Amino acid sequence: MEFLEYSHNLWLVVASLSVSLVAAFTGFSLTRGIAVQPVALRKLSVTLAAIALGGGIWSMHFVAMLGLQLPIPIYYDAMITLGSALIAILMVGAALLLLHFYRRTRASLTAAGCVIGLGIVAMHYLGMSGLQFCRAVYTLPGVVFAVLAACGLSVAAIWVAYGQRRPRNILLGTLAFGTAVFLVHFAAIFGTRFVAVPTVQEIGPVMGNEVLALGVLISSFVLCGAFLLTGVTFLAHGGKAERVVAKPSEAVPVLRRIPYEQNGQTHFIDARDVAFLRAEGHYTLLYAGTNKHFCTWSITEAERRLSPGPFLKVHRSYLVNPAHVAHFERRKDNGLCHFRLGGQDVTTPVSRSRLAELREALGV
Repeated sequence: MEFLEYSHNLWLVVASLSVSLVAAFTGFSLTRGIAVQPVALRKLSVTLAAIALGGGIWSMHFVAMLGLQLPIPIYYDAMITLGSALIAILMVGAALLLLHFYRRTRASLTAAGCVIGLGIVAMHYLGMSGLQFCRAVYTLPGVVFAVLAACGLSVAAIWVAYGQRRPRNILLGTLAFGTAVFLVHFAAIFGTRFVAVPTVQEIGPVMGNEVLALGVLISSFVLCGAFLLTGVTFLAHGGKAERVVAKPSEAVPVLRRIPYEQNGQTHFIDARDVAFLRAEGHYTLLYAGTNKHFCTWSITEAERRLSPGPFLKVHRSYLVNPAHVAHFERRKDNGLCHFRLGGQDVTTPVSRSRLAELREALGV
C-alpha cells in the first residue's frame, strides 16, 4: 500500500485556529448568566451555544482540511459531511444540558468535558469517512491518542470555563477549548495516512473543495457575526463594578410549594415568593415580603427538596432565591446578598466557596 505525501497550507492552519477560538468564545458567552433565565429562554441559549460550539468544531475541521495539500484532487460526500456537523452539535448540546440543567459538581464537569471530547473525535472521524478518491488509514495508537487527547483537553477546558463564571474564566476557557479542538484535529491527522482509491462510494452528492469552501465560509461568517454580538455584550457586562444590581427574573425554572406552620395549621407558599430560607436549629425560617414563616424542614432537607430549583445554598445556614436579590456585594473573602423586604434592607452572608455559583446565577 502506497501512502500519499501531504502538507498543510500555513495560512489555512492559522485560520482554522481562529475559527475555533471564535466559536469557543461565542458559545461560552451565550451561556453566561443563564441560570436565572426562564426555562424556555435558557433552552434557547443552550441551543444557540451548542450550534456555535458544535458548528465551530465542524468549521475548524474543514478549514484545516481545505489546507490539507495532497497530490490528488479530493472530494467529499455531502451527506456524511453534514452529518458530521450534526454529531458535533448534538454532543456539545448534551454536554451543555448537563452543565446548565443539573447541579454542577466535579463529576458533572468531567462528564461534560468527556462528552464534548468524544463529540470532537466522532465529528473528526465521521467527516474523514466522507473523503472520496482518497481513503484515510488509521493506526490503533493514533486513534487512542486522539480520543484521550480530546477528552483530556476538553475536560480541562470545561473546568477552566465553568469552575467560575467570571469574564477571566470565560476568556481562559475560550483559549483552552479553542486550542483543544485545534490540537485534537492535528493530533488525529498526525496519526493518519492517506491512500488513493479509484472509485467513489456515494451516500449523498459529491462536492469538491470549492463547494466545501463556500459552506465553511458561510458558517464562519455566521460565527463571526455571533462573535461580534456576544463580544459587545461581554464587554458591557465585564466593565461593571463588583456591586451590581441584579435583574429580577419573571419566571422560576421549577414551581414548588413550601409548607409552613401557623396557628397549628399547615399552609403552603409558592417557592417563587420566598426570598431566602435561614436555618433555625433543626428547622428553617422562610422570608417572603414582610412575612417570616416557620418551616419544619431542616436546611439540608430544604436544599434536597428544592433541588433542582430556584434556590442556591450560599452559606451553610442559608438558601437564597437569586430572583429576589436586590443587589450583590463582594467583600474580600466572602459576599452579601441584599434583599428589600417590607421596605427594609435585609442581608444574607455568602461563603467564599459559593461566590462563583451565585455570581453566575446573578449574571455577574
